Amino acid sequence: MPNRKIDVAIIGAGTAGITAFHAIKAAGKQVALIDRGPLGTTCARVGCMPSKAALHAGMRWKTVKQLPDGAVLFPRGRQALWKHARETRDMLANGAAERTRNAAKDSLILAEASFIEPGVLQIGSECLEADAFIVATGSSPVVPKALESVATRILTTDTLFDQESLPKRLGILGMGAVGLELGLALARLDVEVIGADQRHTIGGIQDPMVQERAISAFISELPMWLGDSVEIHLAGEGVLMRTSEHSAVVDRLLVVTGRAPSTAALNLSVAGISLDDQGRPSIDPVTMQASDVPIFFAGDVQPDRALMHEAADEGLMAAQAALSYLRDEQRPSTSRRVPMSILFTDPDVCTVGVSYDAAMQQGAIIGLAEGSGNGRSKILGAQDNLLRVYAEPDTGILLGASMLLTRGEHIAHLLAWAIQAKQTVNELLTMPYYHPSIEEMLQSALKSASQQIGT
Repeated sequence: MPNRKIDVAIIGAGTAGITAFHAIKAAGKQVALIDRGPLGTTCARVGCMPSKAALHAGMRWKTVKQLPDGAVLFPRGRQALWKHARETRDMLANGAAERTRNAAKDSLILAEASFIEPGVLQIGSECLEADAFIVATGSSPVVPKALESVATRILTTDTLFDQESLPKRLGILGMGAVGLELGLALARLDVEVIGADQRHTIGGIQDPMVQERAISAFISELPMWLGDSVEIHLAGEGVLMRTSEHSAVVDRLLVVTGRAPSTAALNLSVAGISLDDQGRPSIDPVTMQASDVPIFFAGDVQPDRALMHEAADEGLMAAQAALSYLRDEQRPSTSRRVPMSILFTDPDVCTVGVSYDAAMQQGAIIGLAEGSGNGRSKILGAQDNLLRVYAEPDTGILLGASMLLTRGEHIAHLLAWAIQAKQTVNELLTMPYYHPSIEEMLQSALKSASQQIGT
């Protein structure tokens, strides 16, 4: 028999889980927040924040190396910067963990949770019954079984920042968003990095013009073997990477080929949820449920939009769904915010709103601006800057954008706000633009689009 009964049990104390906890608690319901540890969000411990700390360290070292002749260089400087990046990660993760403890207090249970029957969890020696559950257990790096022979030489995003010193040579499998960011960060810290991916694309970029420009911009810093399978073998104390055209021996192999939902320990089938042949639930992205049971999923465990701000939104949505279930009310319809993805690669790779493929299916027009025509880009030596905006051909309503752009994070936000407000190209052209600024590239792209509206 259960030791106690509550209204809602939240499994996972990351961004989604803690957001859901606050909402459930504010509604006056009995709630428990369960986490097997360590506390601290994925973003703060092993995700978006550590990678940005590494990118910042890399850019600082790159700047030092570009100082004029006669400037002082410190041979150990890059290792000091790596140490600072790791200390920054620790500070952020510890801060997130402390905020979780302070918020949850006695409602926090640090233990592994597993369903033993529908509606009942085994948590250590305790059995906990709840009327509704929110699963926000996040995700874990996937290491393909084919790499078992080199397991001792493999790093993942969960272990990279545990390394006290940088390897001399590093191979990276996977040139998606994470692989590209970390590859550039470490290359800028003078690690000899080789990136490889079976796909011909990098960073998850769909827009073909932005894709081509990004590869051209980064390949001199980060050699990339694209569009070919990679053989991996042990080679003495190192790892041999080989394709049909290339081969190299590296000291360690960073595997960033994807992440999988961390649900195996939950025993979801016992809770009444149907699983596929790989043991994963099929989660409805609208209702956030899997099967017809009061279990709601949020955050990376439901990898529709695996980003921190999306996890917070999903945590709130899951809490609202659970509360509606408890009150036997119709679930409120929730519209998602405009999607936005930013890679802090300097120049940044950003995608906002609908993707290139979706925009083309809607017959969108494309407004174009190049860094070679922007005064601020020329001053910064960033003539490769590129911005493409997508708009409805008849109304001029903004749909999306893709860019390789110095300080593109700011333009991406401006465009996301404009798209969510359903603004048009011509409405944005009435806004002020300072000279010389990167924002003038947005003005140029909008002018390019405006000339095509209604044609």
